[in-house]
Amino acid sequence: MRILHSKVSEKNSNQTENVRMDTGAKPFDFGRKVDPALFERLIEKGYEVNIGDYLREGWEIFRSRAGEFVAYSLIVALVTVVLSGKGGILSLAVSLVTAPLYAGYFVYVFMIFEGREVRFGDFFKGFNYFLPLLLAGFVAGFLVFLGLLLLVIPGVYLAVGYFFVTMLIVDYGMDFWQAMETSRQIVTKNWFSVFVLTLVLFALNLLGGLLLFVGLLVTVPLSFCAAAIAYRDIVGLHSGVWETGKE
Repeated sequence: MRILHSKVSEKNSNQTENVRMDTGAKPFDFGRKVDPALFERLIEKGYEVNIGDYLREGWEIFRSRAGEFVAYSLIVALVTVVLSGKGGILSLAVSLVTAPLYAGYFVYVFMIFEGREVRFGDFFKGFNYFLPLLLAGFVAGFLVFLGLLLLVIPGVYLAVGYFFVTMLIVDYGMDFWQAMETSRQIVTKNWFSVFVLTLVLFALNLLGGLLLFVGLLVTVPLSFCAAAIAYRDIVGLHSGVWETGKE
């Protein structure tokens, strides 16, 4: 199987050099603080967003393991529908499981980037980051909602600004607040381009939803693959994520 790798710039390689996430992340760890100097140059110098490249490479990644991606997406959809339909306390459960289920896409794709052998069960390693993902989801959601109440624009700014939060948590084992702030600072440097990227991914999934929702089984994982490639291209993949949960 041939995996396409976009060229990561020298600045991003320097950011991740000699930095390695501790293995064996636990679901209720708060995450860790990461040296902010790793991202200073990126935040200062900026970057380019190449949406076409992300979609093309995302498609190659998806196509290489289409069966696994579709099967996992079906599980995510079924879990969401079942819990949402029950109402009451189980509706709250949707928000508890959605973030780690979605994070599982990034764990899986990051492992592929590293050239590691992946198994279907690796999708569920997003639950190793349960607490920081949960806190990031609630706090970011509240701030975006508050921003939308304040003339809409602040909410849109934050919604786009938090694009890399889940990926930073998965990649670095970062605590939720630092992940939120680091993502916001990185995105702010080229906010409009990231905004266009989010619109393209949204439109892609809207199209998938129009195809009797069956199309979402393709467009949802494709979107996560494209987002992961954008992260790798812009931020630079931090080595070691694939060891999560190993003894």
